[in-house]
Amino acid sequence: MVSAGSPSSSYAAITDGAALVDRSERGKLALVGSEAKAALNGVVSNDVAVLEPGHGLYAAVLTPKGKMLGDLRVLDHGGELALDMERAALQPVFDVLRACLVGFDATLEKRTLQRGLLSLLGPASRTVSGALDLPYLEHDHAPGEIGGQAVVLVATDLGVDVLCGSDAIEAVSAALMAAGAVGSDAATAEIARVESGRPRYGVDLDDSVIPQEAGLNDRAVSFTKGCYVGQETVARLFYRGKPNRHLRGLRLSEPAPAGAELTLADRGVGTLTSSVVSPRYGPIGLALIRREAEPETIVQLASGVTAHVVALPFEGR
Repeated sequence: MVSAGSPSSSYAAITDGAALVDRSERGKLALVGSEAKAALNGVVSNDVAVLEPGHGLYAAVLTPKGKMLGDLRVLDHGGELALDMERAALQPVFDVLRACLVGFDATLEKRTLQRGLLSLLGPASRTVSGALDLPYLEHDHAPGEIGGQAVVLVATDLGVDVLCGSDAIEAVSAALMAAGAVGSDAATAEIARVESGRPRYGVDLDDSVIPQEAGLNDRAVSFTKGCYVGQETVARLFYRGKPNRHLRGLRLSEPAPAGAELTLADRGVGTLTSSVVSPRYGPIGLALIRREAEPETIVQLASGVTAHVVALPFEGR
């Protein structure tokens, strides 16, 4: 259990130190067997086959029409592929993977309750976790020890994730706090996520979204691997079409609730999906907006709030 500090101290740690967030509620699976990579490669949008131990990637699980059933991180631990994802995506992803394993020497195992996940956010994350030698490529990982407990240290876009057994969460958290981490709540961590422009499944993404609409092609899609579920739609849109929507940032004139409709010239162009108040940027949000609402456009909310559409991330804006 991570004891959260005040919102101001937590945000200060994210920007200047290391904030600690317990994300053990994320869905976790393990895929083992001699054909685990081959089986997973036929399902997800990125190229799992090229992974080597100590490396990882981000991918999506799609419907046959290219819509997102979930997104996930895949880590190659050598003896297994460790998968983690938003809890909202766990059951849909599990169901698809289980169905697609038929005929492969691969076994899918649930790990949500057995494994903890602690996120360090901020520039001091590597110092606090002892991960100074960890490669900086996102998803690269290495074994370590914190508080006398075996852990896996994973490079992230905002810091370092610490994976451990669920029975070790308390000891690892205490050791990280003793090393200088500041406890943070999920709300403050959400501010950092929105500032960085990363969409979240179950919040900004759902089963109506194609990866390209959310700007995920570079991170989550391989256009050189073999076939996978939903590939035809994703490839056709990339090579021949233009998405009708794009993930954009919004600079709001004042705070507004997620779910508010966005309009341009009295026409609905999207919905505010994430909405936070950033100490650095003020009220900001994320939304999938129709392509006519380009960056620098001003859109309206029914409450009278206005929103300045910007490209992501918010850095320097």
